[in-house]
Amino acid sequence: MNKKALLFTFFATCASLLAAREIPADSLTQTASEKSEKTSKKIWNAFDPSIKFSGYIIGKYSIDNQDGKTSNSTFDLRFVRLSASGYCFKDFYYRLQVEINGMPSKDNGPRIMDAFVEWQKFDFLRVKLGQFKRPIGFENPMSPLDVGLGNYSQATLKLASINDRIDGHKCSGRDVGVQLQGDLFPATDGHKWLHYQVGVFNGQGINHTDKDNFKDVIGGLWLSPVKGLSVGGFGWNGKYTNDNFKGDGTDLKSVERKRWGVGYMYDNGTWSTRGEYIASKGQNPADIHSANRSDAWYVQVGAPLFKDFKLFGRYDCYRENKHWNSLKTIYALAANYYLGKHLIFQANYSFTNDRSATIGRNYSTFDVQVAARF
Repeated sequence: MNKKALLFTFFATCASLLAAREIPADSLTQTASEKSEKTSKKIWNAFDPSIKFSGYIIGKYSIDNQDGKTSNSTFDLRFVRLSASGYCFKDFYYRLQVEINGMPSKDNGPRIMDAFVEWQKFDFLRVKLGQFKRPIGFENPMSPLDVGLGNYSQATLKLASINDRIDGHKCSGRDVGVQLQGDLFPATDGHKWLHYQVGVFNGQGINHTDKDNFKDVIGGLWLSPVKGLSVGGFGWNGKYTNDNFKGDGTDLKSVERKRWGVGYMYDNGTWSTRGEYIASKGQNPADIHSANRSDAWYVQVGAPLFKDFKLFGRYDCYRENKHWNSLKTIYALAANYYLGKHLIFQANYSFTNDRSATIGRNYSTFDVQVAARF
C-alpha cells in the first residue's frame, strides 16, 4: 500500500472517531428510551386488554296473605349489581361483579360477588381461578334475569347454595376456589356432545377464607344428544365450619355437606323447560337438633304467548327432613314482557303449601318486578 493510501485511511479513521465523540449524550439516551417504549408497546399489544361495563337493577313489590307475619306487603330493591369484564393476552377472561344494595353488615350490603380469571384457550379445557358460582345444578349458574320466575327454585336456594340451609351467611351460590371445565365431541350442527366441570373450593362461601383443612370438591357431567338439550348429574363432597361456633356444646363446629343431583335442561330459543332433583346430607351447625338429610325437586316450563311475551310455570318441592311431614310445595306462574333487551316487566303468582308450618300453612303471594340492565 502506498503512502497516499495510508494517509487517506488514517484521516478517515480519525474523522469517524471524532464524529462519534460529537454525538450528543441525550441522543444515546433517547435511543434506549425508544427501545424501551417499543418493548412496552409490544407487551401491551400482546396484553391487548378490553373491558366492558354492565349491570342491572331489579325492583319488586310483593303482597301475600300468610298468617303470623308482621307485614304482608313490601317494596324491595332486590338487586343492584355492577360488573366489569374483558379479555387480556387474548385467552384470559376476567370478571368483577359487585352488589351494592342491602343494609351494610357482615354478609350484606356492598360486597364482591364474582372476582375471577379464566384461561379460555381451548374449548376442551378451561381453567378458572377466583370467586365464582359453584358448579352444582343447571339453575344455579343462571342470572336472576334469566330464571324466568320471581325467584330461584327451592332446590337451588336451599341445596345449590344461593341461600344454603346450613350456611351461616349468604353466599349467592358462590365460593372461592379453582375449577376445570370443558366441552368435547362437536356435532355437525356445532353443539358439543359432552360437558364436564369440577372444582375445589374453601367451602365457606364468598369473601371468607378457609376455616379447616378440608376442601370441597364439586363437579358435574352432562350429555347433549341434540342441540339445546342437556341431561346430567352433579356431586358435592364438602364440609362447612360454623362462623359463630361458641364451643360450649350448644352448637356444632363443623358439619358435612354431601350432595348429589340429576337434571335436564332444554331451550330452543322460544320454548324452554328444565327440572332437577337434589339430595343433601348434613346438619345445620346453628341447630344441633336439625335434620341431617333433605331433598328438593322442581319442574319448570316456559312458553311464548306472543312476541316479547312469555309465560312460565313451575312445580317446586322441598323437604327439610326428607319426610313428607316437612314438605313445602310452591305452585308458581309468571308472565314476562321483554321491552327490548334491557327492560323486563314481570308479574308472579304463587300458592304455597307448607306442611311443617304451625300457622300460615297455606297462602298466596303476588309480586311485580321490574328489571333494567345495561
